[in-house]
Amino acid sequence: MTTNKAVLTWLEEMKALVKPDKVVWIDGSKEQTEALRAEACANGELIKLNPEKLPNCYLHRTAVNDVARVENRTFICTSKKEDAGATNNWCDPKEMYDKLYKLYDGSMVGRTMYVIPYSMSVVGSPFAKIGIELTDSIYVVLNMLIMTRAGQNVLDALGDNPDFVKGLHARKDIDEENRYIVHFPEDNTIMSVNSGYGGNVLLGKKCFALRIASYLAHKEGWLAEHMLILGLENPQGEIRYICAAFPSACGKTNLAMLIPPELYRKQGYKVWCVGDDIAWLRVGPDGRLWAVNPENGFFGVAPGTNLKSNPNALRTTERDTIFTNVVLNTDDNTVWWEGLNKTPPVHAVNWKGEPWDASSGEKGAHPNSRFTAVAENCPCISSEFNNPQGVPIDAIIFGGRRAKTAPLVYQSFDWNHGVFVGSAMASETTAAAAGAVGVVRRDPMAMLPFCGYNMGDYFAHWIQMGTKIPHAPKIFNVNWFRTDAEGHFIWPGFGDNMRVLLWILARCDGTADAVETPIGYLPVPEDINIEGLESEGITVDVIRDLLSVDSSLWLEDAKGLREFYNKIGDRMPKELLDQLDAFEARLKK
Repeated sequence: MTTNKAVLTWLEEMKALVKPDKVVWIDGSKEQTEALRAEACANGELIKLNPEKLPNCYLHRTAVNDVARVENRTFICTSKKEDAGATNNWCDPKEMYDKLYKLYDGSMVGRTMYVIPYSMSVVGSPFAKIGIELTDSIYVVLNMLIMTRAGQNVLDALGDNPDFVKGLHARKDIDEENRYIVHFPEDNTIMSVNSGYGGNVLLGKKCFALRIASYLAHKEGWLAEHMLILGLENPQGEIRYICAAFPSACGKTNLAMLIPPELYRKQGYKVWCVGDDIAWLRVGPDGRLWAVNPENGFFGVAPGTNLKSNPNALRTTERDTIFTNVVLNTDDNTVWWEGLNKTPPVHAVNWKGEPWDASSGEKGAHPNSRFTAVAENCPCISSEFNNPQGVPIDAIIFGGRRAKTAPLVYQSFDWNHGVFVGSAMASETTAAAAGAVGVVRRDPMAMLPFCGYNMGDYFAHWIQMGTKIPHAPKIFNVNWFRTDAEGHFIWPGFGDNMRVLLWILARCDGTADAVETPIGYLPVPEDINIEGLESEGITVDVIRDLLSVDSSLWLEDAKGLREFYNKIGDRMPKELLDQLDAFEARLKK
């Protein structure tokens, strides 16, 4: 498959460590992929679903103790502790290698090691980065074939270049006490042991595309961000692109695959999905910021995905999909999860593989159950999805879930203020999250769990990037989650969020007015189009209320932000500390 000395030397070292019975190179061919699916069905790793209703779809169940990302077992190992920063778990690289090598020793005896060469972004794109993952799991192989561009053409593109990201994954004993997901950014290396859950073992996903890539981006002068990319097409056929970052449970995938309200559909507006989770951004030759989605598939949360909340996501899963930890309907060999519809199957098996009855009151699908689906099967996938040059970005949006503080939308005063707005991102915990409701959780740029180096250096990198983009995107903040006195959401959300996107793009064009406030530029209430929302009780007065700014709430929030900045320590950029001082001064005025 390759004569690359760096690849072959590393492979021999890893084989000597984990001692597999055999080694199989993944070439990306249909024949090999089909044979691996058949093998996984034969050994119980996968269950083949109804070929008429869900063609080429499979179900997988993880171990009961292995159902989500494990942030407390996720490490960034740099030679200096301060380079990992206060927001990451750190360990000395030598100490961690010693610990891991003991765990990996002989971990693939009796098993097959699969060698997966993969490219993040289109092979040969100026954005592209290559990785090789070694794994003993066919489930991982088949997921990586969906989530990345994998196969022989990646090795051909790599040639003799020693620059690739090394990834080693071994299921070992799925022992949660010895589960580690470890990144060595200075060595371009990722190691995962004792897990079989996608977020911990599909090493191209958060591990490479965010943690390692954010470190590389800092070093090389670009951005690796936890952002969706969407294109909004107007009736004249012009498409403008937006990147947006949201913490979990804030409707990111729904926005990425937004369906315009009927009013706009009739006029000819369309929304195209370029990516639902990760964006890599570089300054283009035209001085604008260009973005690609480095992934090739969607790794989405199943519960709550339905024909109302996200019809495009649901349709994407109707073929070529691997479902993880959902309900199996044994009557017709299809799948189900909470929130799919109101008619759970009569005869079913839950995510643990046990007979299940909806009347038991227990959930049938795990709350973090997943689908791994081919992006190109999405009905609204962008024609630019495979463009190696990416798409030009007009606006960057930050968002969170705030019941009272943040207005529906506002624009930052300039780039550095926009970085400040992103650094202040937070969400209030909902009933779905463990612990108290309404607690503010800081998640700057939605990158807190995914930044592969010191968060203060990350903010400084954003500030620095602003000096390198002659025609920078404008930066905005949105909040779909304001509530009334009874705790009900005021704004209808979903497709109607497009009304806010249109104001944002009008601001980018200079065709919409705004009101200057202490927090940023707010829309004139009449400039948010509410035609057709009267039946939902949305009036101009309601919009005025959604755009209101309560200085006392913001001052309280600023206190929490200052505490967060203090936690980051002496690498916190002065520019953002100055922004915070100026922000408080404007609010007190």
